[in-house]
Amino acid sequence: MTVSTPAPARGIVFVLASWQMNAPAGIERATAALAAALAAAGHRVAIATAIAPVGQELDGVTIEHLDISVRFPCSDERLRRAVLDREDKIQARLWEIITRHQADTVVFTDALWGLGRLAADLPDGVRRILAAHVLPAPEDAPAALSRADQVLVPSPVVRDLADAAGLPAGGWHVLPNALLHTPDGPPDDELIERRRSGPVRVLARLGPEKGIAELLQAAAGWDRPLEVRVAAAGFETATGSQARLLGQCRALADAGARITLTESGLPWREVPVWLAGASAVIVPSLRETFGLVALEAMSVGVPVIAHPVGNLPALMEHPYVALQLTPHADAGANTLLAVADALLADPVAYGRSSKAMYHLSQDYRPDRIALQFLKAVS
Repeated sequence: MTVSTPAPARGIVFVLASWQMNAPAGIERATAALAAALAAAGHRVAIATAIAPVGQELDGVTIEHLDISVRFPCSDERLRRAVLDREDKIQARLWEIITRHQADTVVFTDALWGLGRLAADLPDGVRRILAAHVLPAPEDAPAALSRADQVLVPSPVVRDLADAAGLPAGGWHVLPNALLHTPDGPPDDELIERRRSGPVRVLARLGPEKGIAELLQAAAGWDRPLEVRVAAAGFETATGSQARLLGQCRALADAGARITLTESGLPWREVPVWLAGASAVIVPSLRETFGLVALEAMSVGVPVIAHPVGNLPALMEHPYVALQLTPHADAGANTLLAVADALLADPVAYGRSSKAMYHLSQDYRPDRIALQFLKAVS
């Protein structure tokens, strides 16, 4: 009788300057999900962040601090200068972390914000992975790509963008983002019907590509309750850009009689519960390399309505959910509201879509994505 032995535990360090628990941003949330899943599988896992990890706890994952001497929220250019100024000190600190956790793999979660561009050698035998959740900026791409042993992307969309930009993306590996919390079973018919009369909800980071301002403007005269929750992330393209966008959104929300705008994020554990209280979730993004909010809503069986941009069509690909993708993003946010009206008025289509959404989300369970990661980096 042959007895199989378990695979040895791996040591894996994720690097993301802006990482903190409950951050309203996709890369932070995706990093947490993969790290927690690997830790649950018995591996030694750490996340290195430039945000002081006071009170930050993620099951089985050690949070380590990197001193980069920046204040958050931080712009791309300010972080880029700080990394260049402190490369030697950051390298020394990374070596300490790698040694402590006996790491064999370091995942730089972005060319800039994950410090993938860092000109630092790693100890012999330690693999250097670049997780390019978005297309690297031209200022960071050459350094980050030339130093990576493997590049991971969350969807073929990022690889296609790289090809169009002339980057060598042929060997890049697609690793989807994972759910942080394993969903319960699918919604039953009674819950689905009860939800159909609830509010439409939106959850987004304050970024112009998320399409929040456009949706709020379109919804000024809409006769359904629209609940929008927005929050600032630790990063922004230019200093003060999130505050300016928030002011614009606040003014637009005030013009709508049935719009509720909440200016704070949610703890990650509360996100699925909040989305589960919606009749539908609108993801008004104008660009989306994966679509974590859409996936979170799908995991609790709530229909998602979105423009067919980026990875969203692939994420929602099912015969019963075709109605929820607008003809094209150029149609504008009014089309999102029209699609919501049509879906909520049809109980049969709504019920089928709710169940289809849940079943599609099962491909992104954390244990499955953790296994895919280990295969990709071995």
